Amino acid sequence: MTCDNESMTQKRKILVTAALPYANGSIHLGHMLEYIQTDIWARFQRAMGHEVWFAWADDAHGTPIMLHAEQKGIPPKQLIEDMALEHQRDFNDFNLSYDEFSSTDSNANQVLVERIWQALIDKQLVVEKTISQFYDPDKAMFLPDRFVRGTCPKCHAPDQAGDSCDACGASYDSTEVIDPKSALSTATPILRETEHFFVTLEPLRDCLATWMDSGAVQSEVANKLQEWFEDRLRDWDVTRDAPYFGFAIPNHPDKYFYVWLDAPVGYLASFQSICAREGLDFESWLSPETETEMHHFIGKDIIYFHCLFWPAMLEGAGFRKPTQVHAHGFLTVNGAKMSKSRGTFIKARTWLDHIHPDPLRYYFAAKITPSLSDIDLSLDDFKARVNSDLVGKLVNIASRCSGFVHKLGQSRLSHALPAPELYQRFLDEQASIISDFDNVNFGQAIRQIMLLADEANQYIDHHKPWQMAKEEGRDDEVVAVCTQGLNLFRVLMTWLAPVMPETAHKAAAFLDCPMDRFDSVNQPLLDHVIKPFEPLMQRIDQAQLDQVIEASKSSLAGS
Repeated sequence: MTCDNESMTQKRKILVTAALPYANGSIHLGHMLEYIQTDIWARFQRAMGHEVWFAWADDAHGTPIMLHAEQKGIPPKQLIEDMALEHQRDFNDFNLSYDEFSSTDSNANQVLVERIWQALIDKQLVVEKTISQFYDPDKAMFLPDRFVRGTCPKCHAPDQAGDSCDACGASYDSTEVIDPKSALSTATPILRETEHFFVTLEPLRDCLATWMDSGAVQSEVANKLQEWFEDRLRDWDVTRDAPYFGFAIPNHPDKYFYVWLDAPVGYLASFQSICAREGLDFESWLSPETETEMHHFIGKDIIYFHCLFWPAMLEGAGFRKPTQVHAHGFLTVNGAKMSKSRGTFIKARTWLDHIHPDPLRYYFAAKITPSLSDIDLSLDDFKARVNSDLVGKLVNIASRCSGFVHKLGQSRLSHALPAPELYQRFLDEQASIISDFDNVNFGQAIRQIMLLADEANQYIDHHKPWQMAKEEGRDDEVVAVCTQGLNLFRVLMTWLAPVMPETAHKAAAFLDCPMDRFDSVNQPLLDHVIKPFEPLMQRIDQAQLDQVIEASKSSLAGS
């Protein structure tokens, strides 16, 4: 029995990244939606036999970090070091399989930032302009756009940030905001002139348009980007004035790189650390001439930076542009925006304190599509789906069959399958499941897998090994039926291993066989001794969910 699939034999070389968490606060489930999505895709590609490196970092610069550290009475570097430890504890406990997690404040990142900056200068893509910018007279500092609040100049929604509107999605300059106020002091800011550097994007218009049309972004994203191409591409302000926590612009000690210039470079600096450790050729991997891939997973709120500014920087520096940018929607909980008062603004650690991560990884996967649609975590639906799909269907196959193999077969599987055509039927579905995983259509893959889990249970229900076991002389038949069931379970669990790595690890220990490659299921597991069965997953009860909500209200009270 085989499952021929061309992509199983063509080895790809893939760099994958998730958007950088900001080193100014704890990780919550909204973050975890993206990081789990990225991890599932990376694990899937490894399971296909491809060379995959998952590199990312903490986004460690900017005014908010400077001010937060000031409030806590510690240096900014201490704050970002503390947050890095907290973040990585959460990531590790959610079983994220990243290869490197660094910081955008690293020396390696600064070297790469300055290299890219000089390349942009050499290509005459940097201009200096005198601009008017809001200045807070009480705080004696220029205000970053996000620290200006006021009425949106486009739709007139009140209390919007100085760079974009949450209500209508418009982007604009902070000086366009109506009735501006400083978010730091509530003072009315005043306009002052200052010298800033800009990266000019218009000379790269054709290059960016070609990349945009290459399939590198979803159609929804391409449509949004097209709005920015209708007029001359605006120059990008990449300067911030002192005081600021970030990298100083070379030869301009009172000017700093805007956090959005150095943040995406952190992907490359993190990967560069992997290259140094693993003996990879960084320059070759990042060359436009090399058959490598670079995939970014991001939220739809940062499309502008990743699909316009970032490819422009890479083009200017002579690096390859992203193969694909996979954007996703936001997470809602119980049909609404995450709320602190309702206890639905849930930290990753709060979840981990009460519920195993694999069920949430599964639930998110079952909802993820290649679109920008928001994803809802309905806690009632979560409980019902986990208990039905994972406990009632998937794990049930193994628990129903294992005991008979141990008791009647001395823990040894049969030497042949009684229904090889059913096993082949499962293998025949693998190509479409592979395609769905590859295209980030996890929800469709999960639906297909669960339909097959239904078929596996129907096979067991039809043969009723528990009845056969009561009849004299039918022990071999019972073991054969259960061998069939356990082999179908093995196929399903192998496909789900990128989604539920810890559960797959337990299943692999029980079956005493690896589950880290999709092609491992091309042949059934026969005449093979299995280990004693241990429960693979517990049912979710309402008390656990209630505890998560109460703990979230408590941990965020007053925050």
